[in-house]
Amino acid sequence: MSDAHVVAVLGGGSFGTVIANIIACNGNSVRLWLRNGERAASINRHRENLEYLPGYRLHDDLNATTSLEQAVAGVDIVLVAVPSKSFRQVVRELAGLVPAQTLLISLTKGIEASGFRLMSEILREEMRDNPRAVLSGPNLAGEIAAGQVTGSVIASDLPAINATVHAMLHSESFLIYGSHDMYGVELGGALKNVYAILAGIAAALELGENTVGMLLTRSLAEMSRFAVHMGANPMTFLGLAGVGDLFVTCSSPLSRNYQVGMALGKGQPLDEILEAMDQVAEGINTLSLLRDEAQRREVHMPLVTGLYAILYEHRPVVDVFDDMMHTEQAEDVEFVTS
Repeated sequence: MSDAHVVAVLGGGSFGTVIANIIACNGNSVRLWLRNGERAASINRHRENLEYLPGYRLHDDLNATTSLEQAVAGVDIVLVAVPSKSFRQVVRELAGLVPAQTLLISLTKGIEASGFRLMSEILREEMRDNPRAVLSGPNLAGEIAAGQVTGSVIASDLPAINATVHAMLHSESFLIYGSHDMYGVELGGALKNVYAILAGIAAALELGENTVGMLLTRSLAEMSRFAVHMGANPMTFLGLAGVGDLFVTCSSPLSRNYQVGMALGKGQPLDEILEAMDQVAEGINTLSLLRDEAQRREVHMPLVTGLYAILYEHRPVVDVFDDMMHTEQAEDVEFVTS
């Protein structure tokens, strides 16, 4: 691939927009695809995504469109940043519009309900011949837009792909690191959303810092335990896509999943919370899928089981939170090097 690329970013939310803009600022031509015609026209006219990132200036080489065919015409890289519920549908629309050498990159942190599929698995199933990768990490879009230094992980099977994405996205404030554990990086991004809801509940209950520290480390233990059963490398969870993303999502009021937990901890009904949100809190979608898959695989995940009881069995938050913090296995660190 040449140094400059023609790139399509599918999804006009906050993260898709900020990633598209970084790529454009690095000297590439970018098409941002979204379904909302008024928003696309506004982006092109005002050079801002006024709904999701007001005040964030968009590069002149970034252009929005509602035509998927126009967005991907002649591109060599496509990044998919749509919610997990619509991911397969969009990829199916994409199939047949781009050649087999076009690189596909998932930016979506979630799991598909049917068959417990990660986004990279959907890419493989729907566009088998295309190279693919996933990007994940502690990446709050608002902070990226503000120029705060941020790290993210590109994971693929081929070093050449990681090098290409590094050149396309790396900047002074957005730092790209590589990994070959695509499954582990993707699981870290998907699973941490569940535990961010728990962290929000803990904040609402005004639990102490010691308790929060224990909650975060037990969350990391559950994540890595489950991921190993799924074939991931537990060491991946010591990096940006694991503990880094978990810490940020579980400690920032900017996290949508953390916001859900805060509201739950204050007694607000889940339906009301979700109705008031303008973007998807992926942890809600992931929770029941993760709980069912953990039970099927007989993976011990008391925090997931407890959160499920709060959301779907309507058990009192305080009672369940106390129960699940006292039913953990005795081992602190399960995966150690000799």
